[in-house]
Amino acid sequence: MAVIVWILAFAAIFAMGYPIALGMFVSSVLYLLLSHIDLSLIVDNMVLKFESNFVLLAVPLFIFTAKVMNAGKITNRIFDLAQDALGSLRGGLGYVNIVASIIFAGMSGSEIADVAGLGTVEIKAMKDAGYDGPFACAVTCASATIGPIIPPSIPMIIYSMLSGASVGYLFLGGFIPGFLLGGTLMVVVYVLSVKRNYPRGKKIPFKKFVKGFVKSFPALMAPVLLLYGIYGGIFTPTESAGIVAAYVVILSLFVYRTLGLKELYKVIIDTVVSTGYISFIIAGAFMLSYVVAREEIPNLVANVFISLGLTSSKWITLLSINGLFLILGCFLDVSAIQLVIIPILLPLVKNVGIDLVHFGVITTFNLMIALDTPPYGETGFITSAISGTPLHKVVREMLLYFIPCEIATLMLVTYLPDLVLWLPRLAGYAG
Repeated sequence: MAVIVWILAFAAIFAMGYPIALGMFVSSVLYLLLSHIDLSLIVDNMVLKFESNFVLLAVPLFIFTAKVMNAGKITNRIFDLAQDALGSLRGGLGYVNIVASIIFAGMSGSEIADVAGLGTVEIKAMKDAGYDGPFACAVTCASATIGPIIPPSIPMIIYSMLSGASVGYLFLGGFIPGFLLGGTLMVVVYVLSVKRNYPRGKKIPFKKFVKGFVKSFPALMAPVLLLYGIYGGIFTPTESAGIVAAYVVILSLFVYRTLGLKELYKVIIDTVVSTGYISFIIAGAFMLSYVVAREEIPNLVANVFISLGLTSSKWITLLSINGLFLILGCFLDVSAIQLVIIPILLPLVKNVGIDLVHFGVITTFNLMIALDTPPYGETGFITSAISGTPLHKVVREMLLYFIPCEIATLMLVTYLPDLVLWLPRLAGYAG
């Protein structure tokens, strides 16, 4: 009886359009009450679990860093530098869009932060230069996918909490897939630019480029500081997040002087709101995970996979999981997929012998694709609103990047695990 009420309550709240976190909380509390389980025990377990999970502290710090970079116009400097380097090519602003996202990826860890912040600069510049709205939006959506794949990555931090996999090795595992995706996106941009005869920008003198590079150099040092701190053994990922957050604040306040104390206060408030929402989701997911474990749902899922012959090899299992993620990504919020579905699949993944770091990068890749896929994909809505381009035109243009870039790279990452594991193994990973 309790499990039926749990399922119906969760489905009803989701169908009514309420936040997924509310659905997890309400349905789980109803289950616990009907099962006569003391709620205080669940709270105690939750406190004990998160008390020692210091890596989660990196999440609000990376959120804060991205917001400071956007408010302090550091993203504009990144875009301007990329434009100086590549803007003179045919369709150059398309390449600039991708390269700027790769650089921004080394600081923010969030696809939405890329689209909402850097994307605003990119889309305006592309439309002013004569590019059509759907192309500008689609390139922005596709390139922002790189954000949480190249470290740092908020989804990887949360995956580490769920699976116990090392954050450092997960970060290293994302480098090659992220750059590979960027390369495939550039190929599509080249083909479309030639076919549609997109404009070239003005070629700037070398001295001007050097001058722009010098001005942007302090901003470019942020990802270097972050990654050197982690892999040089100087800081933990959480400490590195704090150092970089402080660094971008100093840059914005005292070096570039593009951020005032009032704007910084607003950034802090926005960060608190975003962190509160994420914390609420994580707490709800903990309660839901308790119900999932108590009802042995992972075993039921494993039995379904076995009965369908999907566990005959880990490659078939991965293909099935990729298909499941891609379908769910069309209809569910990425936080729901990560916090609800991944804990259910992890026992199956371990039993089949799939490496947890490899699986972590695959799931992160899937989650980022989910943000691009209609009807639930947030990036399409954001870029459509920014540019005034009808959503259906953005979605249609996005299809040009979906299969040849995102899906193709996902398959390579899935079936060539060394693309993920080569760098972690160089760093001492034994998986």
